[in-house]
Amino acid sequence: MVEDARIKKIIETGRDMFLRGLVSSHAGNISVRDGSRVYITRKGGMTSRLSPVDIVEVDMERSDDPAALLASSEYVIHRAIYLATGARAVVHAHPPYATLLSMTGELVPVDVEGGYHLGRVPVASPRNPTASEEAARAVSELMKTNRVVLIRAHGSFSRGETLEEAYMLTSTLEASAFYLHHLEGTGR
Repeated sequence: MVEDARIKKIIETGRDMFLRGLVSSHAGNISVRDGSRVYITRKGGMTSRLSPVDIVEVDMERSDDPAALLASSEYVIHRAIYLATGARAVVHAHPPYATLLSMTGELVPVDVEGGYHLGRVPVASPRNPTASEEAARAVSELMKTNRVVLIRAHGSFSRGETLEEAYMLTSTLEASAFYLHHLEGTGR
């Protein structure tokens, strides 16, 4: 029963991410951790229309778990975040405004909610920004002291005690980036 609720929450979060414009139809990935088990969206899954078959269970203590081959290619980064922090959920998205601003350096929210929930959002700049050990090391190191990290020109990773918290941080990041982008456009 717990597993069904977990899978349902991943499916709902994928739909919400798409509807909020945080990912395109097949982009982004979502995971939750239960002990050494990670439930993560599968490689090539349609984030906007996930079903239970799109969720893969991986034993993160086994580097040779064959299920990892079915998991999102970004599993390597999710796993590194879990190993480096006490996170129970990770959301990876491609929020347009936040990704755009990641190309200019760290994101410093100008709005109250962003300042409260996010503070300064660091930007990792690995040479291989997607699904690489280098990106996993860079992001997980920054995640030790931050709940949200951007990868330059790629997207965001957020961690939380719950999937709802990780999603909220991603949504707040994009709202803050939207405000910042438009404020900068006013010349202030």
